[in-house]
Amino acid sequence: MAELDEEVKNVLMAEDDNEDFEIFAEAVRELSLQILLTRAENGEVLMKILHERLPDMLFLDILMPCKNGKDCLLEIRENRKFDDLPIIVYSGLRDFETVEFCFRKGTNMFVYKPHSFSELIDIVQKIFAINWSKVKYYPRRADFVLNPL
Repeated sequence: MAELDEEVKNVLMAEDDNEDFEIFAEAVRELSLQILLTRAENGEVLMKILHERLPDMLFLDILMPCKNGKDCLLEIRENRKFDDLPIIVYSGLRDFETVEFCFRKGTNMFVYKPHSFSELIDIVQKIFAINWSKVKYYPRRADFVLNPL
């Protein structure tokens, strides 16, 4: 089991798909991670939540209604208030252009949505094993995409 960095307590997930969010939440529960996982159902809700309270970490889907993940990413990284916010893109998109955009615009990691629950468990465990509060993690290009297993 992964040990959660004790300072990471509030995790925000921008995800419009109910099933994807519930499966991710189940993986967090399965690993007994002591975090409060909050959901923003679309990009507009995400930006409202971020301006009300700053989470310890953000999981960002790219394909969302109202305001997509790319637009949110640009807005977040233009605001110095969010400079220390770790952003992990969690997306079903696997095209080079999307990954490159996210790398250039300041996300900390790109994760492909896995095809199985066991792959998701592995991914969640790896992400939460990183001490995000103490590491300014701007990855080398070779380490940017986290592939399952």
